[in-house]
Amino acid sequence: MVDIWKDLLMAQKEENKEESVEQRGLRNAVFAAQQAAGAGGIPQVNRQDYAKRELGVEIPIDAVPLPSKGKVYPEGHPLHMAESVDYRAMTAKEEDILMSPALIKKGTVITELIKSCLTNPDIDVNTLLSGDRNALMIAIRASGYGAMYEPTYVCPECEFKNDFPINLTELGIKPLTIDPTHPGVNLFHFKLPSCGKTIGFRFLTGREEEEILAEVDMRKKKGLLNSNMVTARLARSIVELDGSQDRNSISKFVQYMPAKDSLALREFIDEHEPGVHMMVEFKCNSCGHVEEVTLPMGPSFFWPNAKR
Repeated sequence: MVDIWKDLLMAQKEENKEESVEQRGLRNAVFAAQQAAGAGGIPQVNRQDYAKRELGVEIPIDAVPLPSKGKVYPEGHPLHMAESVDYRAMTAKEEDILMSPALIKKGTVITELIKSCLTNPDIDVNTLLSGDRNALMIAIRASGYGAMYEPTYVCPECEFKNDFPINLTELGIKPLTIDPTHPGVNLFHFKLPSCGKTIGFRFLTGREEEEILAEVDMRKKKGLLNSNMVTARLARSIVELDGSQDRNSISKFVQYMPAKDSLALREFIDEHEPGVHMMVEFKCNSCGHVEEVTLPMGPSFFWPNAKR
């Protein structure tokens, strides 16, 4: 799920760079005013009630299926064993969030967007599995700007720039198909084919994916050629080694585990990680080339009228 967040955050940062200083100042002022209104004006928890009662505006509420089916959230968590989660449709308030230079720079703009749209304020967005958060992100975008998303995609065969319309509602949910070791516990077992050790792993949250991206970017800025992506993800995913939860032993094992075992584990995690099917069929309008590609994430995902 890393590439989805990385591409979208990079697109948002590029979109933000194109704004003039004057435009940024105006957007900051609007955002600050909206935040102040939220603090002392419109109640945050009952925004839809306030809008309907005082303004005659109905903010639609819908539900999105949770790919995890809530099976990995512990008892007491609002999403424990929940099949779906309710969210409010996007409003101008959420557009202010999307335009916030500060949030874009911090890389937390999507987190704040989802937090603003959830109807249950007790849900900590940072605890959501990456796949569950992706499902919410796509549903919220469709609620604000419609189901059609039209990025530009360059054909790998003839390099023709295609308008590539995609119906977001047609992206299927990839549900969790394996059971955790215990209900409400984000822990799964896998036996490594080469060394024979049994690994206990967990699916990462969206927050952890963001932290990994930040770590990789930091290494690049320091001029380190090794991005550390594989070991960084494995070190966070693996929580048990033959039943032991000793972090020091796990960290050392990650560095020296056979490549065959590393690949097998990563393929198993990718195959079973709950989320959204992000593969779509592309057909070039010029040469007719057809292939399946990962959903392109660009500025027009949250800015339909943005330059592509």
